[in-house]
Amino acid sequence: MDKTTRFFKTSENEAKWHLLDADGKTLGRIASEAARLLRGKHKPVFTPNSDMGDFVVVVNASKVKVTGKRAELKEYFHYTGYPGGATFERFQDVLRKDPRRVFEHAVKGMLPHNRLGRQILKKMKVYAGAGHPHAAQQPTPHILNHSSSKES
Repeated sequence: MDKTTRFFKTSENEAKWHLLDADGKTLGRIASEAARLLRGKHKPVFTPNSDMGDFVVVVNASKVKVTGKRAELKEYFHYTGYPGGATFERFQDVLRKDPRRVFEHAVKGMLPHNRLGRQILKKMKVYAGAGHPHAAQQPTPHILNHSSSKES
C-alpha cells in the first residue's frame, strides 16, 4: 500500500467556468464562494501550493447587498506612502463608481497574499450588469448553498 500524498500540478487541472449572479446576494457570502471556486477547494485534487481552481464569472456586481449599517459605515483605505497620502472612500461611492472594485477587494482578501493569490485572482471576471462576453466558454450557473433568514 502506497502511503505517499499525491500532489497535483497546475497542468493536470481541467478548469471549468462558473457563473455567479450577485443580484440581491450578500457581498461576503458570494465572495467566499467565489474564492472557494477560484482556489479549487471544491475539488478532490486540491493542492494548496498550485492553482487548481476554476474560472469564475460574476454578473450583477452592482446589485450586491451588505447587511446592517455597513453600506453607510464601510470605508476603503489606501495609503500612497507619502505624508498626507492617506485616502478614504466610502462603500457607497465605490459601488456607484466601479462595482468591480468592491467585489475584487472582498475576494482578494480571501485568497493567499502572495504570487499564487495574484495569479488566481486573474481567473475571476466581474461585470456590473447582467451581460458578459464569456458565452463561448459556456459557464455553468452556480447555486449558492447558503440559506439565511436575512437573504431572500
